[in-house]
Amino acid sequence: MSLSGERQAFVDAVRDFCRRELGTREQRLAATDGGRHPHSQTIYQKMADLGWLGVNLPSAYGGSDGGAVDLTLFLEHTSYGLAPIGGFATSIIVAAAYEKFGTEAQKNDVLAGVTRGRVQSISMSEPEAGSDVGALVCKAERVDGGFVVNGQKTWCSAAHFADNILLVARTSTTGNKHEGLTMFGVPAGADGLVIKGIDTMGGKEVNDLYFTDVFVPESAVLGDVGQGWPQLMAGLNSERLILAANSLGRAKRAFDDTLDYVKQRKQFGRPIGTFQALRHRLADLATELEATSLLVRHTAELVDENPGKLFPREASMAKLKATELSKAVALEGMQMLGGYGYATEYGMEAHLRATVVSTVYGGTSEVQRDIIGKTYGL
Repeated sequence: MSLSGERQAFVDAVRDFCRRELGTREQRLAATDGGRHPHSQTIYQKMADLGWLGVNLPSAYGGSDGGAVDLTLFLEHTSYGLAPIGGFATSIIVAAAYEKFGTEAQKNDVLAGVTRGRVQSISMSEPEAGSDVGALVCKAERVDGGFVVNGQKTWCSAAHFADNILLVARTSTTGNKHEGLTMFGVPAGADGLVIKGIDTMGGKEVNDLYFTDVFVPESAVLGDVGQGWPQLMAGLNSERLILAANSLGRAKRAFDDTLDYVKQRKQFGRPIGTFQALRHRLADLATELEATSLLVRHTAELVDENPGKLFPREASMAKLKATELSKAVALEGMQMLGGYGYATEYGMEAHLRATVVSTVYGGTSEVQRDIIGKTYGL
């Protein structure tokens, strides 16, 4: 796919940055606490200083006035470059919500903060409310001057290094389960909030959140009280495209790492990639990567051409295809590398750890398929 001169220069700059700062395994380990932390604030701040974190945010708040295509290019190539900026995806999802529904004061705080390198987190899931977000019970009761929050949240990405958390809580139990939800901005250091990490195969990524009489002022409400569900739905394009572009970049990196290996590794007197069994599998993966790239780009272009319009079919297709493909490429890479696929030195096992969960978070593959089916009247 061709890019304009300006976009190509941007992509080249991102890729060059990743090669210089994170081109060796030693550099990546140093930036990520031995591979255990998905976010390096040092790397993140350098990108903020270059103006990249506001790639799709308005210039009024320090951004670059870019769109979904620019955002997906940044995500794809930082993911390909293995940049440890785990706080970016959540930050840009939160920023999109504030751009749509925030007051001017909130935008000046959150959007401008994101462009300067402040990390935002978003908390929806609960122990009994995962795919069924409408079943959440964490409550925010109105009191004089604001609300008091009590309850538990789980699987909250980036909360342990974020400045603020966009919380979705229940403010009313009347009506159906999708009514009575409200969004609040909560400082990560708020009194009564305990953030406890969950040990995972991916390292220090997600957390349980415990709210005990946490006070949030009226000014912390994002949008309208009781309108959290439609506000969440309005952000689906952004969230699913972000996850799709991230996964696409990782899939391309896993493919290239596999390709490099099979060209160099020799058995029976020749590179193993020249054997038909592997050559055909790589040809299939390359074809799938090209098709997925086109799908992600097409969806991003639709979003840019139709601001404010939802594309549930295309966004879910992009998320479904890119995440399933990234997992498949990593699994194939593990098989083709043989024993070396399991060695941390070669990095393929890290690709697998990063990609296998992508089909779960942000809406499982099953949920994406269900959404796609519904758009066809099924």
